[in-house]
Amino acid sequence: MAGKLTNNAMDSEIVFGVGSWMVCSMGMLIFNKQAITSFPLEGTLTALQMFFSVLALLCLAFRSIHIGSRKDALRWSMVAPFFSGMLLTSILALKNAPMTLVIVFRSLSPLISVLIEQFYPEPLKITPKLVGTIAVMVGGAALYVSQMDRSNMVGVQWVTLNMLFAIADRLLQRLMLAKDQNPVDISKTGVTLLNNALGMVPLFFVALCTGELAKAPATFAALSTAGWFWVGMSCVVGLGISYTGIWAQSLISATSFLVLVNANKFFIIFIEAYLMRTKGVLTPRQVLGATISIAGGIAYALVRQRIEQDAAEQGERQKLIQEPAEVKPNEEDSTMKAGP
Repeated sequence: MAGKLTNNAMDSEIVFGVGSWMVCSMGMLIFNKQAITSFPLEGTLTALQMFFSVLALLCLAFRSIHIGSRKDALRWSMVAPFFSGMLLTSILALKNAPMTLVIVFRSLSPLISVLIEQFYPEPLKITPKLVGTIAVMVGGAALYVSQMDRSNMVGVQWVTLNMLFAIADRLLQRLMLAKDQNPVDISKTGVTLLNNALGMVPLFFVALCTGELAKAPATFAALSTAGWFWVGMSCVVGLGISYTGIWAQSLISATSFLVLVNANKFFIIFIEAYLMRTKGVLTPRQVLGATISIAGGIAYALVRQRIEQDAAEQGERQKLIQEPAEVKPNEEDSTMKAGP
């Protein structure tokens, strides 16, 4: 009876944890889309979200923050500019382009990241199946863009820049967090704190150079009740996705999580195409192209996970082969005493 109650509790936690992450993931795009419309100061909005995350972490998760050394913190500081650049360009992309365009172009990031990962200490093995999944993603994106309205071309520039920032951010984070690379001694909450605290520095200069600091007081004063709601929710969801992402990954396998990341994008397509209808209505060919690209992303996640599992198993076998046979001291002594 106790075992059944434990299993039910675990199942409930998985449903609640994964469901919370999916809600936050969709909410991040939707609330940011609405927030930048109500508060059109990109750098200030991004800095506000990061400040909220820092404040919440210090108040709610202070005990779990661990930073091993000053050297670790300095190494991680290389990530912060790319992290803040990724968030800022994401806001700019959502301001000038449909959400669907953003998620379709993000599906193309493996094309560049896989090539860069070849220079890692432990590079990813490229297989025909992996190349095939990337080709599917590229083909779907090409089909989507072929039917895109020309008014979204400015958005394409920001989406492309966002993709490059995101690739640099993910590659640096993998290099400094993965156990098989060159990891730092910093907890997940410590990493989140450093990303947001250090990331506010370049955003301050962005706001200063673009004149946002002078416009901010009047823009805040002009915010409606709905505008405050969208801005506030974008801050809450930004923090929520950081926590629920770690929570969900602790409850399900890495492959299941990667599949969820891509499958979740189908809900975003549905919301924008049939509920929000922003930046015009998506054509059937665009919906098909986005679907193909996201399906390719799911296949890529599965193939990549298999390649990494095979590489790990091969590494373990090589260690066993290369380890010299150890002779126990008592056995060696007994052999010498026996003599010829």
